[in-house]
Amino acid sequence: MGKSDFLTPKAIANRIKSKGLQKLRWYCQMCQKQCRDENGFKCHCTSESHQRQLLLASENPQRFMDYFSEEFRNDFLELLRRRFGTKRVHNNMVYNEYISHREHIHMNATRWETLTDFTKWLGREGLCKVDETPKGWYIQYIDRAPETIRQQLERQRKKKADLDDEEKMAKFIEEQVRRGLEGKEQEAPVFTELSREKDEEKVTFNLNKGACGSAGTSPKSSFLGPSALKALGSVASVKRKDSSASSAQAKKKKKSALDEIMEIEEEKKRTSRTDHWLQPEIIVKIITKNVGDKYHKKKGIVKEVIDKSTAVVKMIDSGDKLKLDQTHLETVIPAPGKRILVLNGGYRGNEATLESINEKTFSATITIETGPLKGRRVEGILYEDISKLA
Repeated sequence: MGKSDFLTPKAIANRIKSKGLQKLRWYCQMCQKQCRDENGFKCHCTSESHQRQLLLASENPQRFMDYFSEEFRNDFLELLRRRFGTKRVHNNMVYNEYISHREHIHMNATRWETLTDFTKWLGREGLCKVDETPKGWYIQYIDRAPETIRQQLERQRKKKADLDDEEKMAKFIEEQVRRGLEGKEQEAPVFTELSREKDEEKVTFNLNKGACGSAGTSPKSSFLGPSALKALGSVASVKRKDSSASSAQAKKKKKSALDEIMEIEEEKKRTSRTDHWLQPEIIVKIITKNVGDKYHKKKGIVKEVIDKSTAVVKMIDSGDKLKLDQTHLETVIPAPGKRILVLNGGYRGNEATLESINEKTFSATITIETGPLKGRRVEGILYEDISKLA
């Protein structure tokens, strides 16, 4: 017999089968077999393999249903997370994209009878945000991955730090303005009515040099004689000579190499703020309760820093070693006069001595002990930017 023609039923059926999806009523979930027509499905139901699978399922049917339900839920949520993220989307759109895969788990094999029941269950379990509209049910995935939560906390902390810096700068500017206005009397502006001295005079504008005037002001300017103009010219020339001499002196006075290096270091210090602050050999306090009450609010020494934001901490009391994220730790502020390490900001990595503490602004005053800026006294260093040295 020759090869099947292109338009024969057998050739069409073979193309449909290779294409993927077929009718759901001819699919056996237990055997995971898709039949091509009603006759094939009837033959499959009477087969020995199908009967054997039914006997296995009859021993513990709940276990099989739980397995299919869990697989359906995991695949559905994975598609929702990867394809739509945390966007609000219609549940039927996600379901249509899910069943387009040939090897998907059918809903009639799970404990949920309809897509609406499954959507309501997602809302009750807190896996998605669910709301009903006249157009149907909408779902929104809730991402509770540890990495996502950590990134959100870091963004909130960074935003709070930026707002604090802006508030400090606004207070500083306000204080400078207040100091500048002290001792000066505020002169109230005097408002006068615009009027002409003579009604028959015309108002003229001189636009050649950007100056404007009127005919009424010309008689007043005519009182200046040639000698007065010469005196004004000599005064202006003297001012120009003084300004040119001062600029020449400023050019002659060059900065030394040490001053240039210090300015470069200062500029680097101002722009070197990072999101991570852990450093070896500093004392930290554990603020999370996930490690147990035994270590909560206890102090330890950072022995090793992994991936910039994870540290191996050795407890001071028991000597136990814990691997913790920096979000579970906080810095330790010692008594004034003790040695500290600057962890972030302009003087990161320098050792210093704690001079005083300002509890109202949660900041401290320190004196730098290492580096090219040794001996400098710095005020307004935040608590979270310094920690006690071991």
